Amino acid sequence: MWMDTKSEAKQASRTRAGLHQRLFNSLLLCTGDMLHLDQHMEGKLFVLQLAVWSLRGVARVILANNPLSGALILAALYWASPWQGLLGTLGVLASTLTAVIIGQDSAEVSAGLHGFNGMLVSLLMGVFSSAGDWYWWLLLPVCFGHVHCFGLSPLLDRWDLPVAVFPFNIVIVLYLLCTGPNNPYYPHHLATPPGALELNATQLDTAEVVRGIPLGVGQIYACGALGPSLIILGAVLLYSPLMALHALLGSAAGTLAGLSMAVRHASLYSGLSGFNGALGCMGVGGLFFTFSWRTHLFAIASAFLSAYADIALSNLLGSVGLPACSWAATLMVTLMLLLTGQSLAAYRIPIGQVKAPEHNLRSRSQWESGNTSDRESTDV
Repeated sequence: MWMDTKSEAKQASRTRAGLHQRLFNSLLLCTGDMLHLDQHMEGKLFVLQLAVWSLRGVARVILANNPLSGALILAALYWASPWQGLLGTLGVLASTLTAVIIGQDSAEVSAGLHGFNGMLVSLLMGVFSSAGDWYWWLLLPVCFGHVHCFGLSPLLDRWDLPVAVFPFNIVIVLYLLCTGPNNPYYPHHLATPPGALELNATQLDTAEVVRGIPLGVGQIYACGALGPSLIILGAVLLYSPLMALHALLGSAAGTLAGLSMAVRHASLYSGLSGFNGALGCMGVGGLFFTFSWRTHLFAIASAFLSAYADIALSNLLGSVGLPACSWAATLMVTLMLLLTGQSLAAYRIPIGQVKAPEHNLRSRSQWESGNTSDRESTDV
């Protein structure tokens, strides 16, 4: 009797262990780039494929490539503002469909590389519009403003550089220059320089500054609400814990840079001081470069440089009422990719082989171990 009870307990323990292992394996399938999903979607209805491509495009805004992360981010945007969620959805769908129609590379389309710029353009059109939410005339530029987001790829491919958000930054500035604050159809707010003096200077609220760090991650999607920003951070964590860590580090570095330059308190509290730092840190800290202590330090340096460049560009463009958007992070990461010194170039990942940081790290470890084995086998 005692032996039967003991064997039953062991069997139950093995069953629980097997269940936990299956749950863990299922969770792992939802992380990283989820390339197995692309194989599963082959031959499925075009509408379903388009949904997956678009969700990848949503996640690509924050440098991730995971449709589940994209779904979480889209849900967070609808939570923060249904109108902004609608604009973002239309932007990424219109941009992805246009890429299909004009015959862009199918691998790039399925990876979401032709959707994220269109989504960003539509989100910023909604943020800067002074006509208020549910202004239906805004859907016209949202659906057609992404057309100019194509064409830079052949130019940048010569240097093995990503297109990134160069098209978004160009298109949104051109749109705001074309419309103006008094346009009868598409009026917009003027951007305020972060270095502008506040009329009623108050004592700095430390809790609000700390709160602004996760908000800096949400501001990549022009989202200034804490709950949705935490969901966006969770979506990055689902894709890559290393990227989530660098997102927070970069946003904190941007906040520190803003404090050192005495920017407006509103920029610190809303996360606007941190989002360029977050992008700059994520791009270098494991995505375009294999993660190591050296690239980690370069990522932090990139975060500070992106934040300071953003303050400078925001003050410059803000003098004529234009936002600096993400010019700073885009330029800094591009400059980092152009560095040819041995200290950083040895960790550079070819753009066509970029995947989740953890995958990049495993691939480099396997490559180095293979080289070591080859060297040992040729020793005499």
